[in-house]
Amino acid sequence: MTPDRKVRILIAKPGLDGHDRGAKIIARGFRDAGFEVIYTGLHQTPEQIVVAAIQEDVDAIGLSVLSGAHDYVFPEIIELLKQGDAEDIVVFGGGIIPEEDIPALTRVGVKTIFTPGTPIDETVKWVRDNIKPRK
Repeated sequence: MTPDRKVRILIAKPGLDGHDRGAKIIARGFRDAGFEVIYTGLHQTPEQIVVAAIQEDVDAIGLSVLSGAHDYVFPEIIELLKQGDAEDIVVFGGGIIPEEDIPALTRVGVKTIFTPGTPIDETVKWVRDNIKPRK
């Protein structure tokens, strides 16, 4: 993080998944680590997530998916960011995502996936090492 601007992270819960405890915990962990965090709340469409990310001028989007829709939602968000000329926004994710699905997600542009039980300190370190303010 630079002294003039904190890293801004949008935490989003796409789709019909109604379980947001993990998203709230990670949002709080990032906030406590000094990042600026925007949480979109439940039941967001890919379009709503990308619009919010662009409007909020975030550096990264963290997606939390427990519903199994990751193989649709993550690539759709990557594509919408490209269409919105915002492909420099880093996308990462977490939740219940089978190990065998992770390579396909990284091939479309998702930078990393955090599986259940990943310590918050590990996610914070990854953000510090991999995400810088865009401006």
